[in-house]
Amino acid sequence: MEKRRIGSLDVSVVGLGCNNFGWRIDATASAAVVDAALDAGINFFDTADIYGAGQSEDFLGKALGSRRNEILIATKFGMKMDEQRHGARPAYIKQAAEDSLRRLKTDHIDLYQLHQPDPSVPIAETLGALHELVQAGKVREIGCSNFSGDQLREAQAAAPKAGARFVSVQNQYSLIHREPEADVIPECVRAGIAFIPYFPLANGLLTGKYRRGQAIPEGSRAQAGFGPKVFTGQNLEFVEKLIEFSGSRGHTVLELAVSWLAAQPSVASVIAGAKTPEQVKANAASARWRLSADELASAGEILNQAR
Repeated sequence: MEKRRIGSLDVSVVGLGCNNFGWRIDATASAAVVDAALDAGINFFDTADIYGAGQSEDFLGKALGSRRNEILIATKFGMKMDEQRHGARPAYIKQAAEDSLRRLKTDHIDLYQLHQPDPSVPIAETLGALHELVQAGKVREIGCSNFSGDQLREAQAAAPKAGARFVSVQNQYSLIHREPEADVIPECVRAGIAFIPYFPLANGLLTGKYRRGQAIPEGSRAQAGFGPKVFTGQNLEFVEKLIEFSGSRGHTVLELAVSWLAAQPSVASVIAGAKTPEQVKANAASARWRLSADELASAGEILNQAR
């Protein structure tokens, strides 16, 4: 599989989002998904301390076992674990990192990401604590998530010349949600920051299993009420147009969703979650469509009509 750069890391252009681990699937099912990802050439696994209240990291660490050094682990901190564990205070960052290292059963984290901005802590202090983790060899690269363009610029300005700085930003981005194009992606291009899209399949809407006029699939996120703002009549109508576009070119809407993101500026790895090995294989294969300039232009016309 194609590799791209996040700082010093060479990551697969399709990654595995591990947010289902400990939430929608158990340890055995999580291990099967990890095995399928490795078999498919995926080497980039993204999780967070908050996923499954820590179980996602735990399940991932157990599933990897002796294969840890074959892959790159990205995890996140900062969202509320409980009343004491949250935010980006330097003392807490050290604790959160140690907790993640223990659950992941590893001695280092390849990409450690601030899950969301913490306005109560100066970003320079946060970066200082993260730099200490890098110097100690416990973290290789640092990144952020849910940051605006202004917040990225503030972080870049606050980082000391010889200190660790954010090499990536992970924000929501898909054919349905294109907000990062306004400011975040241009800033990534300017500053050389890698962009990691989350929810690339819009909570499953762009997999092709949700169709206009058809019943919602059993056991799906939509049936569980996850992301109800996505599964609207307007969006389902839009997906039909995308299905028609991709089908006319011998591809699926899933392949379009992943390959279109992979063709966007600064995008390093498209991380899609999965509950089954079959879903992982489909996600991994979906990046093989290299959209031509004409195909990107035609897709752009459809996307602009939906705005």
